[in-house]
Amino acid sequence: MLEFVNFYFIPGLVLGCIYALGAIGVTLTFGILRFANFAHGEVMMVGAFLTWTFMDFMTGAGLALHPLVAAIPAVVIAIGVSVFVDRYFYRPFRKSSPIIVVIASFGMMLVLRSLVQVIWGPNQITFVKGIAKPNGAIREATSDMGMMILVPDKHLLIMVGTIVIMLAFNYILTSTRMGKAMRAVSDNPDLARTSGINVESVIRNIWVIGGFCAVAAGVFLAMDTQFIESTMGFRILLPIFAAAILGGIGRPFGAVAGGLIIGLAEELVAYPWIGDAPLISPGYKSGIAFMIMVVMLIVRPSGLFRGKVF
Repeated sequence: MLEFVNFYFIPGLVLGCIYALGAIGVTLTFGILRFANFAHGEVMMVGAFLTWTFMDFMTGAGLALHPLVAAIPAVVIAIGVSVFVDRYFYRPFRKSSPIIVVIASFGMMLVLRSLVQVIWGPNQITFVKGIAKPNGAIREATSDMGMMILVPDKHLLIMVGTIVIMLAFNYILTSTRMGKAMRAVSDNPDLARTSGINVESVIRNIWVIGGFCAVAAGVFLAMDTQFIESTMGFRILLPIFAAAILGGIGRPFGAVAGGLIIGLAEELVAYPWIGDAPLISPGYKSGIAFMIMVVMLIVRPSGLFRGKVF
């Protein structure tokens, strides 16, 4: 039982937290701007590379910087990139067919990936060199049977960090004027505009929140896997979209639930439920997200929390 918790359930929760943060940005963009932003995964990747760059620079200056601290300036730059891309690449197509904006986002995905490959190179980079305490230390919880639940510090930071971000996002969405404006624009953009709400300001706030969550997800993913590469954003894009669809398009907390479900499903299918062999080979785990997404689109297109259907 402890093997199940240590090597399958906890990693599944961690992966689900990463998917949940990424899915928030996707579902907000889809719910308000009505298009699938394929460049979202690349923003996650850019955030991870920027964080590594600040860490590497400070290491060269003789100061070891924790990834969460180095992520602060990375968040500012990534948000700036997101707002810039929306202003000059998405906004001109705002009233065009959604498929045009989708193609534009796909092109922006390729542009961002190419820029990263030019600046940092196409090869895999180790995120944290050597053995650092935040990634190597283990938290132990002894059960009644004398066995231990082992939680690496990096997993603890990822889960706690995700909870803090979710609570902050919940406060913004439910208790601030900005959050109420976001919900109004999501329900009916035209009615919100005639009611005096600055829709462009709301859209800008969406990119700010989405960029912040994307960088957090990218840094958490790098902390978990301990490496970064130029294709990491594209590889995580399908599970993120699957999480957003599973929870319901336009439902941020549905995206959180969808992310946790997808993450746990990917890890738990590799557990040897029958005999000693895994139920499904770990090499096929990525197909679980695709399968869940397709089944949900067929059976319940609105998702678990009855999101929007376009």
